[in-house]
Amino acid sequence: MILQTTFPGHSLWSSCSAHRLHPFLFSKRRRRSSLSYWHFNRLRPRLFAVAASENGVFTSPEIAKTFDFTSEEGIYNWWESQGYFRPNLDRGSDPFVISMPPPNVTGSLHMGHAMFVTLEDIMVRYHRMKGRPTLWLPGTDHAGIATQLVVEKMLASEGIKRVELGRDEFVNRVWEWKEKYGGTITNQIKRLGASCDWNREHFTLDEQLSRAVIEAFVRLHEKGLIYQGSYMVNWSPSLQTAVSDLEVEYHEESGTLYYIKYRVAGGSKSDYLTIATTRPETLFGDVAIAVHPEDDRYSKYINRMAIVPLTYGRHVPIISDKHVDKDFGTGVLKISPGHDHNDYNLARKLGLPILNVMNKDATLNKVAGLYCGLDRFEARKKLWADLEETGLAVKKEPHTLRVPRSQRGGEVIEPLVSKQWFVTMEPLAEKALRAVEKGDLKIIPERFEKIYNHWLSNIKDWCISRQLWWGHRIPVWYIVGKDCEEEYIVARSEDEALRKAQKKYGRDTKIYQDPDVLDTWFSSALWPFSTLGWPDESIEDFKRFYPTTMLETGHDILFFWVARMVMMGIEFTGTVPFKYVYLHGLIRDSQGRKMSKTLGNVIDPLDTIKEYGTDALRFTIALGTAGQDLNLSTERLTSNKAFTNKLWNAGKFVLQNLPSQNDASAWENILSYKFDKVELLGKLPLPECWVISKLHLLIDTVTASYDKFFFGDVGRDTYEFFWGDFADWYIEASKARLYHSGGDSVASVTQAVLLYVFENILKLLHPFMPFVTEELWQALPYRKEALIISPWPLTSLPRKSNSIKKFENLQALTRAIRNARAEYSVEPVKRISASIVANEEVTEYIVKEKEVLALLSRLDLQNIHFTDSPPGNADQSVHLVAGEGLEAYLPLADMIDITAEIQRLSKRLSKMQTEYDGLKARLSSPKFVEKAPEDIVRGVQEKAAETEEKITLTKNRLALLKSTVVVT
Repeated sequence: MILQTTFPGHSLWSSCSAHRLHPFLFSKRRRRSSLSYWHFNRLRPRLFAVAASENGVFTSPEIAKTFDFTSEEGIYNWWESQGYFRPNLDRGSDPFVISMPPPNVTGSLHMGHAMFVTLEDIMVRYHRMKGRPTLWLPGTDHAGIATQLVVEKMLASEGIKRVELGRDEFVNRVWEWKEKYGGTITNQIKRLGASCDWNREHFTLDEQLSRAVIEAFVRLHEKGLIYQGSYMVNWSPSLQTAVSDLEVEYHEESGTLYYIKYRVAGGSKSDYLTIATTRPETLFGDVAIAVHPEDDRYSKYINRMAIVPLTYGRHVPIISDKHVDKDFGTGVLKISPGHDHNDYNLARKLGLPILNVMNKDATLNKVAGLYCGLDRFEARKKLWADLEETGLAVKKEPHTLRVPRSQRGGEVIEPLVSKQWFVTMEPLAEKALRAVEKGDLKIIPERFEKIYNHWLSNIKDWCISRQLWWGHRIPVWYIVGKDCEEEYIVARSEDEALRKAQKKYGRDTKIYQDPDVLDTWFSSALWPFSTLGWPDESIEDFKRFYPTTMLETGHDILFFWVARMVMMGIEFTGTVPFKYVYLHGLIRDSQGRKMSKTLGNVIDPLDTIKEYGTDALRFTIALGTAGQDLNLSTERLTSNKAFTNKLWNAGKFVLQNLPSQNDASAWENILSYKFDKVELLGKLPLPECWVISKLHLLIDTVTASYDKFFFGDVGRDTYEFFWGDFADWYIEASKARLYHSGGDSVASVTQAVLLYVFENILKLLHPFMPFVTEELWQALPYRKEALIISPWPLTSLPRKSNSIKKFENLQALTRAIRNARAEYSVEPVKRISASIVANEEVTEYIVKEKEVLALLSRLDLQNIHFTDSPPGNADQSVHLVAGEGLEAYLPLADMIDITAEIQRLSKRLSKMQTEYDGLKARLSSPKFVEKAPEDIVRGVQEKAAETEEKITLTKNRLALLKSTVVVT
C-alpha cells in the first residue's frame, strides 16, 4: 500500500508545543540530521505528567523543557526518606559491601571526592539493582593535624593560643567546631548522589571506633609488635609533631650547593677534603666523613681523622663506604645521622654515634656552640659568612633541590631523631603479601600488585605517635617518679592502668598518661571492621557484612592506607578485610596538569554541578580507566550535559507517543508484548527486531563490563547505543509507524518497543546518571517501584543476528543516499526519486520498510522503484553502492539544477587545476626538491596527489552532468 502524506500548514521549524515534537530534537551534534516529513498528529493529553509529579518530587518531560538540576536534591532526599539506601536484608544473596574512604572532617568537596563517590556509587547502585543486599558505609576522619590547625587558626583570630586554654578545654573547642562545621563535607557528598546508608555513618573519634583503636593498640603491644624508641622521623617544626610520609610533599626548588674545606688532622695545609652540601648548618652534627673505597683521590686519607669546621677542633673519622657517589659534588660525603635519613641508616649500620644539633622548633641547640638559638636558615647564612672569613669556604653554586615540605603548612620538614611509638611491620606484611599471592585479595588494575608487593617486601616500622592534642590518646600511662622509658603501663582505660600500677608498685602509686596521640592512619587502618562493630564480633552487622566486598580509593594511598588495612584486618579478624581493591587515578585539567591553586586550574565540583548537573559530571568522570589519570575539560562536560538533554528529549518523545493512561485497551495491548522469546522477536518488523536485538546484546556486554569493573566501557557502549542506535535511528524510524494511518496494531508494536528499549536504557544508565534516569522513570506509566531498586535487566535474552545484518544494509543505503544529497547540496525539504537495485532476498525486506527508507532518506515515497537491474536512466543518475547486492540510482535531474552545477564545478575545476600546476612546478624544481626539508617536500607531494585525485573526480562528475544535458 502506498502511504499518502499531508503536510501541516505550520512550518516544520516551529518550536515544539507540549504535544508536538520538533523533528530536530534528536539530531546529535556532529551527526547529520534527518528531517521527518510525516504529518505530526496532535496527540491526546497525557496523565503521566500528573502521576510523576503528584508527590511534589518529580517533573515529567511533558511539562519541563529540560531536566532541572535543582530537582536533584529533592530526588535524593526522597530516596533517603524511602529507605532505599539501607541494605534490603530480605534478599538472601551474598551482600555487596563497600566502606567509603573517610574524608577529612575539615574537608570541602574537590574532584578527588567526586571521583571516588561516583565510582563507588556506580558499584553500589548496580549491585542493588542486581538484587544483592547492598551496604555502602560512610563516615569521616578526625584528621588530627588538619583539624587542630583549623581550630588553632580560629582561636588565633580571637587572640587565644592553644597552650593558654590547656588540653582539655582545647579539645572541647575542637568538638564544638566539629559539631558546627563537620557536616559540610557529608552534605556535599550527598549532593553527588552518594546512596550511602547514613544511619550507619561513623566518625573515627566516636565511641565505638575509639574503643576499637585502643583494643588494637593493646593487642599489638601484648604481642610485642608495638615499642617505644628514638628513631629518625619527619618532623614538622611549626606543628611540633612527627608527620607521616604521606603528609610530606617533595618539590623541585632552586637552592645552593656549598663547598667547604675539612682539614685532615695532622696534615699540612694542602691536606684537606672538600665537601659539597646543601645544608651546611648540619655540620655540627657530623660524626664521620666518607669516601668511596676505590676513589684514588682520597684513598690515602682513609682511617685518618678530619677536623669539623668551626667546632673548635672536633675530630671525626674518615671512612670508606661503597655507597658514596664518586660523581656527586666532590665525591666526599659528610655523615650527619641526626638530620638525614640516608646518613641515619648508614650510621646505624656502621655503629656511628648520632648527634642532634636542632631543637624541636628548628633552632640550633647547644651542640652548635655560638650558633645556639639561631633558626636553621639564619644559621646557614651566618655559618657561610664565617666560613668565608676563616678561609674554609671554597665556593657556592646554584643547585636544584628536592625539598620536603609539609602538606599542611608548607614549611620545610626536618629529618629529626625523636622518641616515638612504633609498630613492627615485617610480620604483619608477610601475611598481607600472601593474601595477594594466594588470590584472597585482587587489586585492580593488576599492575599495582607489583607496587604493593615491593612496598610490603621493603617495609619499615611505622611511627604511630603524633605530638598533638586532637586524636586518639595513646593508651599508655607512666609511673610518677619512674623512668618513663622503662616503667609504663598499657591498658584499655585509666582505671585499668591505675589498678595495674598499684598492684605492681603499691597503693600510693600515681600515674599520668602519655601526652601523644596516635597517627590518624592508625584508626583508618581499622576502618573496614571497626565500623561494623569490631572488637565485638558477635554484633549482627559484623557477622553479616564482614569481610566487605570492595575497597575503592586513589592509587596514591595504596601503601599508606590500603596495605595497612589489609595487614590489620588479617591480624585482628583473621580475614582479608575486602575481596577487591579498585584504584582510580587523579583528575587533571584539560592539559594533563595536576590541579592546584597556584596554576589557577582547580575545577570546583559544586560549581560544575550548578552549570552542568550532577549526572553530566558523574558520567564524565566515570569514563576513565582504572588506575589512570583523567583529564577533565569543559568540552567533555558540555558534551555530557547535551547527553543528559538528549535523554530528556527521548523521554519526551516516548511519552508523547504513548496512549492515554485511561485507555485501558490500548495499554493492555502494549503491555502484552513480551520480548524474551525468540519466536515473538522473529514476528516483529525489521526496525523493531533490530533495535531489540541490539539492546539485548548491549545488556549482555554492559553487564559483563559492570562485573569486571570496566566502567568506562559501560558508559561508552551505552552512550553509543542510546545516541547512535536508539535516538538517531530507531526513534526516527518509528515515526513512519506513529505518524500515518497504518492502524493501531502497527502503532502499538512500535509503542511497546519504544517503551521497552527506553526503560532498559534508563536501567543501564542509572548507576552513572541516577537523577535524570529516576526522573524519567517516574514519568513513565505503570511504574511499580523506584528505578533505584528496580531489577536489573536479564541477560542472554534472544536476538536475531540476521535482522541486525538486514537493518545494517538499510542503514548503509540510507547513509549513501544522505551522503549523495549532501554532496550535491540537495535542499533538506526536497524529496527525490530513487531506483533501488537488489536481489530478490534483499528487495523483499527493503520493500517492507519502504516508508522507513523514504522517511530517513527524504525520498519521494511514490517514486521509489525496486528492480533487479539498473534503470534506463542510469547514465543520468548518481550510482550508489550500499553493500553487496544493494545499490541505488538517484536521477540527477531530480536533485539539482544541472546547468548551474556545471557552471559551479567548472569554476572549481579551473581553480584546482591552477593549484595543481603550481604544486607540480615546485616539485619539478631541483632547487626546491634538493634544498627544502624532507617533510616539506613530502607534504607538497601529498598535496599534489590529493589535488590530482579531486580533479579527476570533478572531471568525471562534469562529464556525467554534461551527458545528462545532452540527453535532456
